[in-house]
Amino acid sequence: MKVYLDNNASTPIDSNVIKEMKPYIEEYYGNPSSGHWLGKKGKSAIENARKQVADLIGAKFSEVIFTSGGSESNNHALKGIASAYGGKGNHIITSVIEHPAITNPCKYLEGEGFNVTYVGVDESGKVNLDEIKNAITDKTILISIMHANNETGTIQPISEIGKIARERNIYFHTDAAQSVGKIPIDVNELNVDLLSIAGHKFYAPKGVGALYIRDGVELEHLIHGANHEFGRRAGTENVAGIVALGKASQIALENMDKYNKEIQRLRDLLYEKLKSVVDVKLNGHLTERLPNTLNLSFKGVDSTELLSRLDDIALSTGSACHDNVKEPSKVLIEMNVPKDLALGAVRFSLGKFNTEDEINYVVDKIRKTMCHHTLKPQDFSNLDGRQRFASLRGVV
Repeated sequence: MKVYLDNNASTPIDSNVIKEMKPYIEEYYGNPSSGHWLGKKGKSAIENARKQVADLIGAKFSEVIFTSGGSESNNHALKGIASAYGGKGNHIITSVIEHPAITNPCKYLEGEGFNVTYVGVDESGKVNLDEIKNAITDKTILISIMHANNETGTIQPISEIGKIARERNIYFHTDAAQSVGKIPIDVNELNVDLLSIAGHKFYAPKGVGALYIRDGVELEHLIHGANHEFGRRAGTENVAGIVALGKASQIALENMDKYNKEIQRLRDLLYEKLKSVVDVKLNGHLTERLPNTLNLSFKGVDSTELLSRLDDIALSTGSACHDNVKEPSKVLIEMNVPKDLALGAVRFSLGKFNTEDEINYVVDKIRKTMCHHTLKPQDFSNLDGRQRFASLRGVV
C-alpha cells in the first residue's frame, strides 16, 4: 500500500476538476481576449470561474484576479502595496513563521528601503495581538499575517488583526494558501484587504491561483503588459487552470462540512493511535488548527531518517519547501520547541481521499519501524549527528 499524507504540500487533482478543465485543453483552446467564438468561449469560462472563487471567499466578482499561484499572489500584494503607498510610509509588519513566499518578498523590500517588523508567536504558534499593536508606527502601511500555518495548521486571529489594521488605516493581507478550500472563509468577516489563494492546495492543478483585492485598494502592477484581469495582471489567461480553480472552489464550498468532519475524524484517529504506540508530542494549537493537519515530534528520533524508512508513505518533516535541509524547522524553533524535538517533527496532512485503512496502515508501519530503530531519548541526546543516523539504521 502507498499512502499520501502530504496534502499541505500539494493535493491530488479532483477527477471532477480534471473533467471540467479538459475541454479547455483539447477543444476550447482560443485566446480569451480574441473576439471570435472560440475566444468568447474561454472568456465566458473565466468569468464563471471568477464567480465560483468569489463565492468561496465571500467576495465580489470584481475583487478576484487570477494569478499563477500563491507565490505570485503574495508578491503582488506586498510589492504592490509597497509601490503604491510607499510615499505614505515605509513600514511593514509580518510574523516570524510566514512562508518564504512572504518572508523573501519582505527581504527584497528591506533592500528597497522598507523596514519590516517580524512579530513572534506563542508556544501554540499564534501571534500576539498586543505585539502587533505595539509594532505599529505612523509609517506602517501594511500588515501581512498568514491565515493558517503550513507546518502546524495553527489558525491565526485574522479577524482581530484586521480590526486593528482598519482602525489605524493600515492595509491588511493574509496568505490563505493553506486555509482556502479547507475551512470557511469570508473576507468581510476576516477584515482583510488582500488574500492569496493557491489552487494546488485544494484539489486544483499547480500553476494557478488568485488574489482577492478589496474594492478601492490600489496596487502597483507586478506584471506589466496588456490589459488583462481588469487591468491588474497582464498575461494571456490560463483558461484551463482557471476553470479548474473555479470548479475546485465550487466543490469545496458545497462539501466543506462533510469533508472536514471526516478528515478531522481521521486526523484525530491517527493522533490517538500513534500516541498509544509511540512517544510523541503535538506541535501547534490543540483546537484552533486546520482539520487536516497533525504535526508531531517523535521523541528521540531524527524525522529525516524515520521518513526514509517509511518509503511507501508520503510525509513531510515540516514545510515541503525545506525537506532537503537537515535543520530544525524555523517555525517550531520560533514556537520554542526544543531543538531535539524539532528535529523529530513530522507533518501529517490529510486530504479528502484518505481512508481509515490507510490510517491503520500508517500507524502499524510507524510502530514497526520505531520498534526496530529507536533509542531512548536520554541516550539519543548524547549522540552526535552521525551516530544518530547510524542508530536508526541499526548500526549502533
